[in-house]
Amino acid sequence: MTFADVVRRLETGLRGELPGPDAQGRLAPIPRRQWPAGFNPARIRHAAGLLLVFPKTINEEPARQKDPGEAHIVLTVRADSLGRHSGQVSLPGGVVEPGETFEQAALREAHEEIGLPLEPVRVLGALTSLDIPVSGFRLHPIVAVTMSRPTLSPSDAEVAHIFEVAVDQLLDPGHFVTAEREHDGFAVTIPVFHVGGQEIWGATAMVLAEFLALLGWAGHPSR
Repeated sequence: MTFADVVRRLETGLRGELPGPDAQGRLAPIPRRQWPAGFNPARIRHAAGLLLVFPKTINEEPARQKDPGEAHIVLTVRADSLGRHSGQVSLPGGVVEPGETFEQAALREAHEEIGLPLEPVRVLGALTSLDIPVSGFRLHPIVAVTMSRPTLSPSDAEVAHIFEVAVDQLLDPGHFVTAEREHDGFAVTIPVFHVGGQEIWGATAMVLAEFLALLGWAGHPSR
């Protein structure tokens, strides 16, 4: 999809009712982990993640094209030192600090983790928050755009690798599988995007499911 088309659809979709948990559930593991019995919701920690959309041209000559390029997003592979979720694909993001809005936290974390220059970034809105019981977080995804491909640099302490994913790759059924795996002694069916030599699953895939739903995606046939 072209960058202009994606931005137009996002602007329209984020002004209305969000697809919400129904869309997120299309890429949720089965069974989906729940908060433990008796869990106190006051213990939930809030985190924010930035879903940044930007244009990228194939021939790197945007001046000759009517549209600045194909829509891409930025994802990261978490550093091995980051505990339970190390090595997993995620949005740039982290814990919301006291006094911050979710938008402010998402932008700050993206600047700290991947060196994102904030001046050209325009926030479009927020997706539906997502609970992640395994780590005790409630993730608040923030959607933003920048009109050119950003120059990024990973933070050695938090990010092992930055990679760019074309929206068309996520929409392509050829990049999607379901896998049977064992977690904590239980069999789990996990929907997975295979793109850029990485596996995208879990909370990140669920956030992307709602993002893609705003673009008209109804789910892949194998799901």
